[in-house]
Amino acid sequence: MTNIQYINTPDQLAKLCEQIKKESWLALDTEFLREKTYYPKFCLLQIATPEWVACVDPIALPSLDILFKALYSPSIVKVFHSCRQDLEIFYQLTGKLPEPLFDTQIAAPLLGFQENPGYAMLVSSLLNVNLNKAHTRADWSKRPLIEAEIQYAADDVIYLCKIYQMMLQKLAVLGRGNWLERDFAELSNPELYEVRPEKAWLKIKGKNKLTGKQLSIVQTLAEWRENTAQSEDRPKSWLLRDEMLFDLAKLQPETVSELANVRGINDRTVNRYGTELCQLIMAAKNRAPAPLNEKGRPAKKTQQQEAILDILTALVRIRAEENLLNPIILATRKDLEELLFDDNECPLLHGWRFEMAGRELVGLLTGELLLAIESDRLVISKNKPLV
Repeated sequence: MTNIQYINTPDQLAKLCEQIKKESWLALDTEFLREKTYYPKFCLLQIATPEWVACVDPIALPSLDILFKALYSPSIVKVFHSCRQDLEIFYQLTGKLPEPLFDTQIAAPLLGFQENPGYAMLVSSLLNVNLNKAHTRADWSKRPLIEAEIQYAADDVIYLCKIYQMMLQKLAVLGRGNWLERDFAELSNPELYEVRPEKAWLKIKGKNKLTGKQLSIVQTLAEWRENTAQSEDRPKSWLLRDEMLFDLAKLQPETVSELANVRGINDRTVNRYGTELCQLIMAAKNRAPAPLNEKGRPAKKTQQQEAILDILTALVRIRAEENLLNPIILATRKDLEELLFDDNECPLLHGWRFEMAGRELVGLLTGELLLAIESDRLVISKNKPLV
């Protein structure tokens, strides 16, 4: 069993930071709770190299400033698996993000794994180890943590070290060592971790089916919910669930008694915020909503659109075959639909997928490139302008 340093005093933390400064890369993971809060409650930070492993207790330590200063060194690669939530904590505490990064979940598809594979699946596939799931739902905020919980948490970075080293070697053999640079750089974009209350409504599904007044109410209530949840550090769903936003947008209660009669609304919400909510609803239904700005995807694609998608699929198959990838890893039919209908969130417009096929797919759609048959093979060529 690996010796685990448990860091819960400033002196221990200072010594750990000296260890960190000597490393070229670190495997990192966090344990946190957010079932009862808006912001994640940081409970434990696990750090490992092939030679040592440490669990840092942020609850016990008065300050983590020297730790973040060491971790944020640009000479140290920070290795995570599915790092978005971990980085959210870092950004919340420091106002900035570490670089450079390596995320094993993002790298996995380039090695033949499915999109967004789970950590346990990678550990099992690459190391033939089945992780212990006994403490998956542990309360990481309680102290003291028992030895089994500390070992469970440490295992995440112990095995992450091994996975990272294997992935680096495999990527180098395949000549894909630098393919992921743009993907990893994008993870350090602060916009990924900043929640703007005025844009909270954009993440609500089904909003495009609402009428003007209804949409305006949902937009207003979503902004209120985000602001309130942030200021009170409470889960948004404890205030109003998405379904309730739609119910209020359709029923449009104007008095607290009408609001209280809405099926499923929380009594606490009515008692504490009822008057404010009714005022917001009345004001919202009397003003125009913010535009959806959605590229309207047709309910049913035309035969021409289906044919275009077939052509795009052909290019994906060519590039996937050249790079020994399953075409589904490079792009699904849904991805190509997003590209066709000008969705900026399409994965083909970002990172290694853009380099491998996305740029050419855009070229086909804009007419800059052509797909042709030469000697029984599909080839891509530049479209020659007419003289």
